[in-house]
Amino acid sequence: MFIGHFAVGLGARRFTPGISLALWFIAVQLLDLIWPVLLLAGLEHVRIDPGNTPMTPLDFYDYPITHSLVGAAAWGAALAGVWLVLRGRRGGAALLFGGVLSHWVLDVVSHRPDVPVLPHGPYLGLGLWYSVPLTIGVESAMFAAGIWLYARGRRPRPGFWVLMAVLYALYLAAAFGPPPPNVHALAWTALAGWLFIPWAYWADR
Repeated sequence: MFIGHFAVGLGARRFTPGISLALWFIAVQLLDLIWPVLLLAGLEHVRIDPGNTPMTPLDFYDYPITHSLVGAAAWGAALAGVWLVLRGRRGGAALLFGGVLSHWVLDVVSHRPDVPVLPHGPYLGLGLWYSVPLTIGVESAMFAAGIWLYARGRRPRPGFWVLMAVLYALYLAAAFGPPPPNVHALAWTALAGWLFIPWAYWADR
């Protein structure tokens, strides 16, 4: 899942005036923001395997540090801890922890059974990615709902709408474009996800 994660951040921002959209984007995407760093470091692994599922050519066969339930909980606790140290608000810390865990839950919904609970299994996955139309329909509906919740009662800056358009365009490009040429290129491309954080901060001011 891709824009479905961002949808959670957009919707959550509506109900948490003390937590910026940028921080919500960090929370819901934290596992995918760290993942390419670990790929480049050789600590996690992925195969480019066209046809692995109709929705993605990637075979996520080894990502226990970022995408196991245990790993997600640890990263969520780390983010919540930083929030507590800097802001001292337990409620916000708990919500950010939940935002990080939401990534794991949505991945279980979308992936085939390759999402680990413990670092090396058991593995879960409901397989939404086995249907391209269903995946795009579900994620698009989530994204639209997230945008509606965020924009309701406010007048977003033009930069916000450009950001939403870019996210959706990248989603469609990943769904229908060619597979990455190699894992190294995939990792460097995935690192570009960090660019959306300052953009979201600026658009949300």
